[in-house]
Order: sequence, then C-alpha cells, then structure tokens
Amino acid sequence: MNTPGYHGRYLRVDLTTAQASSVAIQPDVLRQFIGGSGLGVYLLLHEGAAVVDPLAVAAPIAFVFSPLVGSPLTTSAKFAVVCKSPLTDRINDSLAGSAFAIAGKRTGYDAILLTGRASKLSVLLIDDEQIVIEPAEELAGLTNRETQAAAGQRYGAEYQVASIGPAGERMIRYATISHDGRHAGRGGAGAVLGAKNIKAIAVRGKQRAAWADPQGLVQFAKELSERSFGPATAKYRELGTASNLLLFNRLNVLPTHNFQNGSFVGAEMISPEQLRVAREQTRSSCAACTIGCEHLYGLSGGGSVRLEYENLFALGPLCGIADSESVLQACRLCDDLGLDTISTGGTIAFAMECAQRGFIDAPWLQFGDGASMLRAIQMVVDHHDPDHPVAEKASVGNGSSCGNIGSLLALGSRRMALVIGQDTIHFAPQVKGLEIPGYDPRGLQMMALGFAVGTRGADHNRSGAYEIDFSEAVDRRDVRPESVELAIETEDKAAVMDSLILCKFLRGVLTDFYQESSEMLRLVTGWNITPYELREVGRRIVNAKKKFNILAGWTPQEDTLPERLLCQTVPEDARARLTPERLRSLITAYNLARGWNAEGWLEV
Repeated sequence: MNTPGYHGRYLRVDLTTAQASSVAIQPDVLRQFIGGSGLGVYLLLHEGAAVVDPLAVAAPIAFVFSPLVGSPLTTSAKFAVVCKSPLTDRINDSLAGSAFAIAGKRTGYDAILLTGRASKLSVLLIDDEQIVIEPAEELAGLTNRETQAAAGQRYGAEYQVASIGPAGERMIRYATISHDGRHAGRGGAGAVLGAKNIKAIAVRGKQRAAWADPQGLVQFAKELSERSFGPATAKYRELGTASNLLLFNRLNVLPTHNFQNGSFVGAEMISPEQLRVAREQTRSSCAACTIGCEHLYGLSGGGSVRLEYENLFALGPLCGIADSESVLQACRLCDDLGLDTISTGGTIAFAMECAQRGFIDAPWLQFGDGASMLRAIQMVVDHHDPDHPVAEKASVGNGSSCGNIGSLLALGSRRMALVIGQDTIHFAPQVKGLEIPGYDPRGLQMMALGFAVGTRGADHNRSGAYEIDFSEAVDRRDVRPESVELAIETEDKAAVMDSLILCKFLRGVLTDFYQESSEMLRLVTGWNITPYELREVGRRIVNAKKKFNILAGWTPQEDTLPERLLCQTVPEDARARLTPERLRSLITAYNLARGWNAEGWLEV
C-alpha cells in the first residue's frame, strides 16, 4: 500500500530507445527526502548524474513533485526540475509554480526522469494510458508561448505543457523550462532538455494520491489560506516581488552597472510604485495560491509581461537601464526565448563593462542603452547563424578574434571571462558560474556567505541569509563567524520548503515553520514526523547536494566571490566592505558548523 500523498514510484523514460519503466521509491526514501528538490537530488545521485556531462545523451533530468501537490494547501502546486547544470557543472534544482505540477502528479508518478535523446525534435506525451515520444519538428524555433499554444491545439486543454524556447533548443547554458508564463529558470535546465531533443512535455492524468486525514487537511488548509492573505504578504499583493527595489536602493545594496555601484539614480523611474501609475496593470496568482503576488504590466506595443524583482534588477540597474519600456520588453523577450533573466542581465552587464574598458570590441554595447541590451539578448540565441544580422564579429582587446558577440554572451559571464582573459574574471558577476542575484554582498555579508557556499552557486532562494542581514541579529556590514548558524538555519529551512514544495512567501505566514510543516505532512501522509526530524531532513538534503558537487569535481576554491566584491568598497557606503579574510573566516565557521572539515569536504 502506498504512503498517502505519494504514488510510491517514478517514471523513467529512455528517450533513445523510447522505453519507459515504473520504478518503485521506498517509503523510507520518501520520508528522508520528502519530494521536490530533495527527492530530485536523491534520484540524480542514484543515476550517477554527477560524473556525466550535463548535455550528454546519458545525462538525466528529473521533474519532481511532492506529497503536498494536489492538496488544498495554498502555494503547493509547484514542481522541481533537477539536473546537473550546464552553466555550473554542479547540482541544479529549479522550481516553478503551475498547474503542470498538478497534472504531472496525476499521471500516477512522484517524479518523471528522462535520459537518452530523441532522434528528432519531439514532444513527450504522458498520461494514464500512454507514454509517447511524438516528432514535432514543426515546433522548431517557436517561442514558449507559441509552443504551448500549438501543443494545446494539438493535444487539447486537458494537457499541461512545459516547454523550451529557441534558447533551450540551441542549448544556451542558461536556458529555462517554462509553463504558462512561469519558469524553472536558473542553471540551464532548458539546455538539458534541448540536448535531449525534447521541445515540450505534455502531461495529464486522473490518478490522485490519497490523504491520510482529509477532513483535518481541509480545515488546516482553510486556516492557512486565511493567514496567507494577511499583512505578512500585503506588500507582494500590492506591488509584487519588485516592491523591495527602492528599499535596496536606499540601503546601497542594489547592484548597479555590473556591481560597480550599490545604488541607481534611475531606480524610481522603473520602480513598481511608478509603473503602476504609468502603465496598465493586472494581478494574477500561481495555481493553488491565495497570495496573488503576480503583477503583469502592459507594453506599449500591446501585450503584457510578468515583472519580478530579479528581472527588474538584472535588466534594469545592473545594466544601467532606467527606461521602463526597455526593461519590460527585455523581460518579455527573455520569457519568449526561454532565457534566465538573472544570467542574461548579469552576462550582458559584464559584457558592457568589458566593452567600456576595451576588453572586447563592441562600442555599441553601453550601460544605459536599452536598445543595445535588447539587441544583445537576441544575439544570444541567434549567434549560431553567421549570416544573421545580429551575428556581429567580436574581438578581444588585443585584437584576436573570439567568434561573435552572441557566441560570447551565450557562454554566461564566467566562461565569457575565461575566453576574453585579461583578468576579466575578477569582475564577472558569478559564483560557480551562476550569475549573482540582486543583493550586493558587501553590504549584506550574511548573504555573501550564502552566495559563496551555495551548492547551486550564488542564489537567493537556496539561502535566505539576507533575512538575517535585515534583522537585528547581526550587523549586516560586520558579520562575525559566531553568527553562521543563523545562515545555516535559513538554508536548511529553504531545503525543506523546496522539497515540500511550498512558496517562500509563506515564511512570514507560518509562525512555527517546522511544527506547522510537520502537521501538514501528518495530515497528508499520516507520518508522525517531528519538527526535529524535519530539521534533519533539511540538513540531509544540503549534504546530498554537497555530495553531488564533490563527485562532480567541486574544490574549496569555488566557495568564494568575485575579486571585485572582496577588494572594493561600495562607493556609496564606506562601511560596506568585505575582505577575503572576513569571508574565509565565515566560510570556515560555516563548514565546521555543518559537520564538514574546515575546507568544506565531507565523506562521500
């Protein structure tokens, strides 16, 4: 008998042979890793993914659900895409909230794992009765919206479709997987799917997992929904996730001009406070969500686009862009092409500085120029075509050729810096190859630690350490090693949330996270799992990610920040200074507190 909340199996599809098999997942594995990111890492370790090139035929990629998917609990309709990242060559787990999660779980599986490679560009069709790899070469080159519309017409509205855009097809290393305007965005999962010749996955099903205590679960869900619509989430309903832009600007922790500054003179012009006055705006929600943080803004040429803080930061201040139309159009273009906005903005901002300093011959690529940013985004996916009008030849400062601008941008900032050389890696805005989100770590030093040690690279979702920076627990510009346990707590909590899977915005709603999460699991699964046991789940998942990275070739030297952030003070704030010695002392204390050795090794 299956554990309530689960089907107790995952679907393994070999795309090369078109063979599919149902693989049992033992109940103790489910209890130890829950679902989502945690279960995904377990499956990838089991498949030996750490030692396989992420774009190789044998590389696995898993779409993983959780016991809460399909329940009445708010924000629970999310899925994780877990793979080895082609951008970082380390573990990658990206999450998206959408009805794809609900339909995917109703196929009767707790995860869908793909390996191999289809012979032609195809759609993978999965439902209760059939698993089909259907050639779909006519979808080549279509945007995400066009692909999902075409698949909807072909297969019907009962199917939910996750797709890649042209960026994924062309295996751009920071390509996304998208569904209904929401994205498993970071780390290049879209490129992994593109390498498998899968343009889209269409799922439907009627198999529902049982709940251990249906009546109690419905009552708990009702009370949680009421709380989720309270003051803890009010600012996200009113202004969306971009509501922090002006606050970060005032605190001089808004990365600007490729982290050359901590504030942006044009911030108010692109702030959500200004946008909601100047533009048509509508609100929406992810599937099974009562918070409603999604804000869509109208474009001058028609249509609209979702705007999140990270999109706004990366395609606005980071590139010096204060023109809201350019920023919104860039967001829309990235969504359509299937590009991670943070990596796109970070890589273009880096290229702008390289051009400014003469390291690449691209005088047109300038900070503050919205048209050049849009041109650069298009170049990322069109660089493969030498006759395309945007495929402009490029050279480094010493005159030697390095392909074209698009081919450089398609590499991401780390690989681009290594091609250009001339010590440009010192100001490439990345950790482990993943571009840094919109928090300047010099003025948020607990977040600096979270970025440096993050198994996915610089990431604000796998470490909530910035919450500590903004609390009274530490001096955010003078964090000491004795405070690292606070960062570990946010990381462990994030690992649990990403495995349940619940939206991070519930952090302020749940008054006792582990107690209430344990109760959710009890009502769904019947487990009498204690808060202490759930804390251990979080630590186990972080350790599993670390183990994956060690097997993939991790070394302690990777746990750091770009030299710029360790040698230069934020110009607007003399106290916002992070030295290599300070960061190393934090990392050493973190490693020891995790039970690893001082350098960060654990036994594998």
